[in-house]
Amino acid sequence: MINPGIKVCHFISLFSFSSNIFKIPRYLTMKKYIIPVLITCSVACSPQKKTVTQTADNNPGIGDTRVYTVESVDDNTYLLTETTTDKTYGFTKENPVKTGGNRERNGPKNERRFLNALLGPNGENVSYSRTGSCCAFKTPNGLLDNTGLLDIYRVWLEGSKDTVTIFINMYDKGDLYIPVGFTAKK
Repeated sequence: MINPGIKVCHFISLFSFSSNIFKIPRYLTMKKYIIPVLITCSVACSPQKKTVTQTADNNPGIGDTRVYTVESVDDNTYLLTETTTDKTYGFTKENPVKTGGNRERNGPKNERRFLNALLGPNGENVSYSRTGSCCAFKTPNGLLDNTGLLDIYRVWLEGSKDTVTIFINMYDKGDLYIPVGFTAKK
């Protein structure tokens, strides 16, 4: 697309050339057309206002709420030290665990690091299985149209058939806590 300022400036050069061809007296062309042309040219040639949308590319802090640095037991397991009293943390789609890492290509690994850190209330090992994704949401850390999906995991204690569902957001980073009913590896 051609900048409108270029069209107007091109028009001015054509106009001055055509006035010489048709022998239009210069004082008529100047008085009649110079002010509207100058106004149009100054508006069209002026810098255009550019809107900058804040995204994770130009402001990586947007969408991320993590305050504390996450340490690890090993490369596959986070060190979780704080237990939450919020009974919805991780158990509802409105309050998922925010492991982050997707922009760094560590999203699924960070989800497993979190789940690998969990133990049962009496130190039992836990197992888990990803059952799918749900619940599209807007995030500046999303890869497609600033949209992310929550991952759904079924988690169960060793020797138990009962499962709980944990929702994990691998797009945004938040402080990581031990969910109610669990403990963590040290």
